[in-house]
Amino acid sequence: MSTEPKDLAAALASFEELWSPRIVTRVNDYDVRIAKVAGEHVWHAHDSTDEFFLVLDGELHIALREPAGERTVLLPRGSVFTVPRGTEHRPSSPAGASILVFEPTGTLSVGDRHEEVPGHVDATTGHALEG
Repeated sequence: MSTEPKDLAAALASFEELWSPRIVTRVNDYDVRIAKVAGEHVWHAHDSTDEFFLVLDGELHIALREPAGERTVLLPRGSVFTVPRGTEHRPSSPAGASILVFEPTGTLSVGDRHEEVPGHVDATTGHALEG
């Protein structure tokens, strides 16, 4: 990991792939990832970790399956939300968004449990940021 500052706007401009996170830096044993998103991701859950979202641009919807039922949180630009570990969730963005996600290094983008992963979803632990 570089010890130089990262310009998030330039980092986001360096790739086009949707649902394909890029690792911009690491904090202890955590990745700080950015991604461009549009449409729907997959229902999934991370059994042993929370997942932190920061909306950099656009609006993100996160559908949640909780003991009390299903609900969707709407996150406009500048909003943060943490999905508790073990909670099934499905991020989506009808008009597209740019997000920052904070989670342990090695965490799959589709969690530990997930529905079938379509071809447009990158089920990885994040890609190194080029440049």
